[in-house]
Formats: sequence, C-alpha cells, structure tokens
Amino acid sequence: MNWSLSALPIIGAPMAGTGTPELAAAISDAGGLGLLPGGYLTGAALADGITRVRRLTDRPFGVNLFLPTPVDEQRDTDRLRAYADALAPITSAAGVELPEPRWDGTDHFAEKLEVLVDARVAVVSFIFGPPPQDAVQRLHAAGSQVLATVTDAAEARAAVDAGADLLCLQGTDAGGHRGTHCVAAEPNACGWRELLPLVRAEVHLPIVVAGGVMSAHDVRDALDAGAVAVQCGSAFLLTDESGMNAAYRAGFTDPGLTGLTVTRAFSGRPARAIRNEFVERFDALAVPVYPIVNQLTKPLRAAGAAAGDRELVSLWAGTGWRQARPGPAADVVAALTADLV
Repeated sequence: MNWSLSALPIIGAPMAGTGTPELAAAISDAGGLGLLPGGYLTGAALADGITRVRRLTDRPFGVNLFLPTPVDEQRDTDRLRAYADALAPITSAAGVELPEPRWDGTDHFAEKLEVLVDARVAVVSFIFGPPPQDAVQRLHAAGSQVLATVTDAAEARAAVDAGADLLCLQGTDAGGHRGTHCVAAEPNACGWRELLPLVRAEVHLPIVVAGGVMSAHDVRDALDAGAVAVQCGSAFLLTDESGMNAAYRAGFTDPGLTGLTVTRAFSGRPARAIRNEFVERFDALAVPVYPIVNQLTKPLRAAGAAAGDRELVSLWAGTGWRQARPGPAADVVAALTADLV
C-alpha cells in the first residue's frame, strides 16, 4: 500500500487531553494528517469533535482510540489501595478527594467505534494493543484505513494479524504514553532508528515512525531509513491550536526543569514526562494498574491545572521537547518538511 493519505509525510500525534479539533484540522490543512484524540471521551464528545474538524477543513484526517485494558480487581485491589494511601497527603493538601475505582470501565470503546463507522474518517488509529479484527473489518467496510501503534516486532506481527493497514512504530524518545500492548511490560529503551530495521524484517506494511522527531533533518532521516511518514507530538504542543493548559505550558517551557523520565506515577502505564515534584514523590510507588491509577490521579491533575501548579500535572514530553516552538501548527508542518521541497 502506498502512502497517499496526505500531501506531506507528517502525522500529528493525537495527544489525548491536549490535542484539539483545531490542531488536527490545522495539520491536515497544512498538508499533513491530523489525528483527533478519542481517548477519555464519550461517543457524543467524539462525534462533536469530528464535526468540528470537518467545519475547519475538507482535508482527510484521522481519529485515535485507546483499546480497553483488562484489569483484575481481585489481584490489584490491595496494591491500588496502597498507592491511594501514598497519595493521601498530597490529595488532602490539594483539597480533593480520590474517586472510587471503576473496574468495569472500557473508555466507551464500543460506543466510539459506532461513531467512527458512521463518520467514515480517513484513518482510525489504535494504541495499547492490536485492534480487534471485527472492528478492523467494520472500519474497512466504512472506507477507513487502520493504523496500529506498536513498540517492537512482536507487537507489529500482532497488528498485521489483526488486519491493520499501517503501523506507527513508537520509539522510546516519544513523549506521553508508550504504546506497549501489555500494561505490565517494561518498555524497551530503543528509539525508532533501532527498531525500524527489526520491524521491517518481520512485516511488510507501511511504517510510520514516532519519537523525538522535531526537525526537517529527523524527517529526512526517517524517510531515508524506509518509513513512509513520521508522527510528531511534542513539536506541536506549543502551537496556537494546542490545548495545552497553563500549568503544563509552565513546566514544559521552564529551563529549570531539565530531567525526563518514563514513569507510571500518573496513570499506571509507562509514559515519558518531565520530572516534577509529583514524579519525584510517587514514581517509585506507582503500580501498573491502568486505567485505575489514571482515575485516582485525575482530580489531582485537574486541581493542578486549575491552580496553574506545574508540580501536580503530567508534563508529557518527548526527548526533543526543547526544540518545540510557539506559533501556528502550519508553520511547524512547513519547518518539518523544509528538506522535502
């Protein structure tokens, strides 16, 4: 299959909580492919977001979904309670209460799949596992291509078996959640440059690479190595169309915060973030129980965002975050593709 979904080989990472319809539309309008985040949304909210993108652009765009992560209440209750107890002092100081865990949550997956089958968007991307075969078949029948996020060759083979059309190969340099298929697995420490030849030797689908792509030189390297496109997130975080809140922006741009780490402290899944006080205090105590840990810390993160407190929010960032620049998203697309014209 040839890459033909956009004029330029740039895909905007969906970035749940920060990506917006405006950002997805701006990237597509500039010649790339914008991805609208569907994670943590209801079906109605996702449908509204799709409508907003279509009001802003007539170019192709995509939508990303989180695959539901199985949890075991009997196995995980005690260690989750221990983490909740550890969070109690900071929760009290922030004036919020920890919610009761929802062990039966599915992130409204079935509901959102129905929305996407009806919406017939150009691409539906999945993260946190291989897409269900029946979902792939329904999306194909609706005319959508399926992009599956993988982090190694074994996950790539599983995505191929599920019927995916393209792969997003996410290396360790990527900001935010690593798309490992098993929540308890420790992610490899390989960048896309190391992973790409290994995956290409195993599968024969077009591959998009992600992780630390911040410049035209990075894009050219990826294409020369055999990728059909790149997926960029951190490069777009400071743009006019980003939904980054003030606390996140303050931490992301503070020259005094220099450390990056992969942590489970905020959600239970491994994710690359700038080290702040929350990470320092809770990284070693975090447990791999996603999405329940994410439920626990949500009110704390919301309180931090409302107060402009960078120490309580998740400062997701890829390794090249210092190269991010403010301005229109179209300017970022132009800068990333400067070596291609």
